[in-house]
Amino acid sequence: MRVFGVDIGGSGIKGAPVDLERGDLADERYKVLTPHPATPDAVADGVKQVVDHFGWSGPVGATFPGVVTEGTTRTAANVDKAWIGTAAGALLTSRLGGEAGGSPVTLLNDADAAGLAEMRYGAGRGRAGTVIVLTLGTGIGSALFTDGRLVPNTELGHLELHGHDAEKRASTKVKEDEGLSWQHWAHRVQKYLAHVEMLFSPELFVIGGGVSRKAEKFLPLIEGIRAEIVPAQLQNNAGIVGAAMAAHAVRAGEPPAADGSRAAAAPGPQTASSAGPAARAVRSAVDSPVGWPDDGR
Repeated sequence: MRVFGVDIGGSGIKGAPVDLERGDLADERYKVLTPHPATPDAVADGVKQVVDHFGWSGPVGATFPGVVTEGTTRTAANVDKAWIGTAAGALLTSRLGGEAGGSPVTLLNDADAAGLAEMRYGAGRGRAGTVIVLTLGTGIGSALFTDGRLVPNTELGHLELHGHDAEKRASTKVKEDEGLSWQHWAHRVQKYLAHVEMLFSPELFVIGGGVSRKAEKFLPLIEGIRAEIVPAQLQNNAGIVGAAMAAHAVRAGEPPAADGSRAAAAPGPQTASSAGPAARAVRSAVDSPVGWPDDGR
């Protein structure tokens, strides 16, 4: 089973078809730079460029670096503020021709997508208790799991750290912008992890984002954290894989309507009483510690 995943970030928009049997990219990913300003229309054009590169027609999962509920983007820390209150799922579906049988889009928070992939295929696979997946990049994304079940849209990168949003002190972008050494930056990440650990007492931190490829340069420098700390196994592809997982779950739960309305609904885990059928399909998918139910694994 192949489903397309797109990861929208503050610096780049990247995507590829995903082989959900293996939990890995089926083709080499394609990336375009995030436009500046990163308005909804401009980013939608970038998503279309990525999808069109592969000649893809069919369901697409997409991530967004902010809170997503019922297909609407609610925050916009690292993209243009015009995203706030935008029916982004419907916008992307329209841009990709979903209403005409093209590519209906399922939208969810970027770190939640990465977390789903790591819990299904990667460093969190089979782990019970409280697991927190953190993506360090332009900002800091977070995905919080308890016994494999996702608490969506936690946005722990915006916790206050020394009077600032934590991501303004400890993101990868800050390391690069301020020219911090690995030692100095690791100390900041350590302070952040200690704060998160105080609040949630996780058994495991999974550190993702592009910097996870260089985990040996900074993870050994982090001290005094009780929880186990490991690098993400899917590294910077986790968001693409998780987005494809979400699109598959919605498709399996209820086929998208011909006009794309079902696909534009939020895929993100929500309470069953408040979510539509498509959202409930993904809720069912992520409520399993292995990522989605009844797959025989």
